[in-house]
Amino acid sequence: MHRASLILGTAGHIDHGKTALVRALTGVDTDRLKEEKERGITIDLGFADLQVGGFSMGLVDVPGHEAFVRNMVSGATGMDLVLLVVAADEGVMPQTREHLAIIGLLGIPRLVVALTKADLVSEEWLDLAREDVEELLRGTPYQGASIVPTSAADGRGLDELRSALEGEAGAVSPRSHLDLLRMPVDRAFAVAGAGTVVTGTIWSGTVKSGGRVRILPGGEEARVRSVQVHGSDVGEARAGQRAALALTGGEIHHSAIPRGSAVVTPEWGSSSRMLTVRVRVLPGTGWEVRHNQRVRVHLGTAEALARCALLEGPRLEGGEIGWVQLRLESPVVARSGDRLILRAYSPVTTIGGGEVVEPLPPKRRNLRGEEAALLLQVRADLPDDRLAAVFGLAGWHGVPVDDLPLRAGCTPAEVEKAREEGLDVFGGIGFSPAIVATARSRILDRLREEHVRQRLRKTLPLSTVHPALPSWAPRELRDGVLKLLVDEGVMEFHDGEVRDPTFAPEPDERERERLRSIEELYARAGISPPMMSEVPDAVVPADQSMDLHRYLVDHGILTGLAPELFIHSHALRTAVERVRTEMAGMEGLGPADFREILPVSRKHLIPILGHMDSVGVTVRKGDARHVPPMDPGVQGGRTGVGDVDR
Repeated sequence: MHRASLILGTAGHIDHGKTALVRALTGVDTDRLKEEKERGITIDLGFADLQVGGFSMGLVDVPGHEAFVRNMVSGATGMDLVLLVVAADEGVMPQTREHLAIIGLLGIPRLVVALTKADLVSEEWLDLAREDVEELLRGTPYQGASIVPTSAADGRGLDELRSALEGEAGAVSPRSHLDLLRMPVDRAFAVAGAGTVVTGTIWSGTVKSGGRVRILPGGEEARVRSVQVHGSDVGEARAGQRAALALTGGEIHHSAIPRGSAVVTPEWGSSSRMLTVRVRVLPGTGWEVRHNQRVRVHLGTAEALARCALLEGPRLEGGEIGWVQLRLESPVVARSGDRLILRAYSPVTTIGGGEVVEPLPPKRRNLRGEEAALLLQVRADLPDDRLAAVFGLAGWHGVPVDDLPLRAGCTPAEVEKAREEGLDVFGGIGFSPAIVATARSRILDRLREEHVRQRLRKTLPLSTVHPALPSWAPRELRDGVLKLLVDEGVMEFHDGEVRDPTFAPEPDERERERLRSIEELYARAGISPPMMSEVPDAVVPADQSMDLHRYLVDHGILTGLAPELFIHSHALRTAVERVRTEMAGMEGLGPADFREILPVSRKHLIPILGHMDSVGVTVRKGDARHVPPMDPGVQGGRTGVGDVDR
């Protein structure tokens, strides 16, 4: 029968019997270091396997001495269930309180209390110790937790403790093995024949032998040579299990994988140098969190120094909760929903903790508009609500789809479901429906306004609609919305320009007179037309000249040869037919050869030949041209007359 996997961790004051209790439950001595043996105390994390009912528990034994709280935090951040150890002969002590505060700040859901050394005290004293623990738990999420008197010396209470642990384990929500892989590293070392080995608790996802992983923050890629769980080779390890991974790959070396690194799936985004956190300051410590205060941040197995940027005021006092942006001095691997601990820089003591809401935030100095409400929504239970909040915070910038599992704390499957239900993704960037709708409306409004302003132009340059969106909006949004509009039939592209298909240029009577005058002028000029600037003001005022010329181009009456040079389309068509008729099949032709057919100045000949090159009437080879033979089955052929050279 498959056993559900979870992580059980110890907590409690030094010398209250945590390691002895673990040994009595599992048969494993978790004190592995020489110094631990010599001093008789736990210094670093120890690990064992505990099978209880239908559960396979990876047991993490943490140090109780105040000097090693940082190691305790490294182990506690991966726990699903806590075994709080209180010695019956001493009762609640300082590190009992600090450890309880830490596991509360980390949001560890379930707790069982073991009253150890019950063989050393009377029943009356045992009752006093129980009352002491009940008072400690009163008003906390763990009020009413099971309290089991035990003795590692004579074995009393061990079966009852196992039953209590099994009962609490059944109430723990399982971790998702279908999520992105993340395993914070607590140890890295070399093993002969296996190479680099890393160990840790798998927080999410699955790791398989032969699979590819990345090591963050460094970013190195590796192949998993083998996977072990509790010393046994397995094909894969899942969320909730402690695992040892043998890694192989180019630059992978155990000395370059310190505690605080994380083994992640290759699809994981970047590590974080800034975090937006919902912080709670512990009451009764005498500490507060001030703007620009330097603190120690513990997240997973990592410790990093950071500056606090308070977003709602100059300070947070004991017992208060508020928004803080942590500016980290070294990167950490974070995800929305992660819990972290804040400790003072000096003297080193626990002062608070919180929940990561934005693992990859923009730099904030304060909260504006709806940002506070949206940040709270990122913490919602439903994935759709979290995703909506993430998009709301991103605004016009959008969110890379690959970052959504990190920013919203969602599984890849939940993100894919959102895409199937209508999430707009352009060029790998996702945008909220509200942003897409606003962008669509702005672009259409801008296009229609410009059609009114430039009412003689059938089409408008694409750049005309660019200012409709903020300058910081990604190009992917603009291009994606333009495609949507075209697909919907409310916008058309034509030769690199855009138009509203319902718009038709409509000159007034005065403009019609000027259009007729321009057409007559170019008709008389034939293949030697004037430059647009040479058209007399009496024919068309300079400020209307371009609009009227382009109107005639749009209607096929003129053809653009250059930005300032237009020709009557009938004259150009006649010139094209003359070249095709009289020079078909000729090669090695220079401008002088064409002037025999087209008696115009070089100023006009070169643009005319350039137009013929563009439509295939002539083909240029180096400095010479040739005119392809006419296809006898084609009458006239392509002339390109009426095309606009923009």
